[in-house]
Amino acid sequence: MPFITFEGVEGCGKSTQLRRLADRLGPAAVVTREPGGTLIGHGVRQLLLDPANHAMAPMTELLLYFADRAQNVAEVIRPALEQGRLVLCDRHVESSLAYQGYGRGLSLAAIGQLAALATGGLRPDLIVLLEVPVVLGLLRVGRRGSHDRLESEVVEFHERVSAGFAALRACEPGRWLTLDGTRPPEEVERELWAALGARGLVAAGAA
Repeated sequence: MPFITFEGVEGCGKSTQLRRLADRLGPAAVVTREPGGTLIGHGVRQLLLDPANHAMAPMTELLLYFADRAQNVAEVIRPALEQGRLVLCDRHVESSLAYQGYGRGLSLAAIGQLAALATGGLRPDLIVLLEVPVVLGLLRVGRRGSHDRLESEVVEFHERVSAGFAALRACEPGRWLTLDGTRPPEEVERELWAALGARGLVAAGAA
């Protein structure tokens, strides 16, 4: 069964679309997230996103993300795939490449080596990218109230992350599905479902 990940800048709507897709698929799908998809990962997520941890070094940040990811792959993702389950994951390796690589300026090659170690070479069958202008995404985040540590970064950081996602997509266009996240969620959901059906990742004519 396929392994599908959802990516994008802050406020792009990826988590909303993942939930909508999961609702359509029902028990056929296993839903997880990075960071925080396991009990251990939940603790890592708190460390990573707590605004009080503003002094966190970029390399510390990167290693924490991959510690979470290694646990998620071992505990949730790989067992589900081995059982023939479809897996939906809110962020995966591409987020580390975009945020810590393009955003923080860490070595993309080093991140790739960490990815191979943490995931055992596991790659998503499809990466769904929700695209929105950075300013719009941050405006959406602002409506939620409080900001986490990454959401609080300067606009220039988020622009680098956005450019990073675009560069990653250009390297492997066949693995990515790009959707316009500025549209109403219902429209995005319909396009996502149709695209998944066209790729044979969901049953044609299903809910």
